Amino acid sequence: MHFKLIIALVEDTKTEKIMNAARQAGATGATVIGDARGEGLKPQKTFFGLTLETQRDMLMFIVEEHLCRQILERVAEVGEFEAHPGSGVAFQIDVEDTIGLKGQIATILSEVEDEL
Repeated sequence: MHFKLIIALVEDTKTEKIMNAARQAGATGATVIGDARGEGLKPQKTFFGLTLETQRDMLMFIVEEHLCRQILERVAEVGEFEAHPGSGVAFQIDVEDTIGLKGQIATILSEVEDEL
């Protein structure tokens, strides 16, 4: 079984919606790192030296490769990445090896058995 890592940087107000959407698309869990910060093409305006940007969360999903694209697209759709520039970004990275997913592999196998 081959896995991919999806990393999504999202507005913290959308984390729960995105997590739920990813689960419905086949993700079996995620790691959430709160209070991430980023800067786009144009630096945000400041108010007395404080930036006026929204907080971000980093969501990391290890998913079976056949489910990766549908999860990635669903995350982008619910996060409104294309509709609202600067609202978030998501990308995938190949995972060479994993340990600790034994409990999730049975669930993953039942979801992707037709693909394998």
